[in-house]
Amino acid sequence: MSDDLDDAVAQFLSDYNSAISEYEKGYVDADATLSVIDAHIDELREARE
Repeated sequence: MSDDLDDAVAQFLSDYNSAISEYEKGYVDADATLSVIDAHIDELREARE
């Protein structure tokens, strides 16, 4: 993996964990959480290209 992809994966995992944590605490609903995760997946895909 390139450094950019490594960084993108690390950032994705951090952002994913934050989104799930906020959901579990009741700060956001499931739809909002999935929307955030989808956006981060798009960023990860872009880094892969």
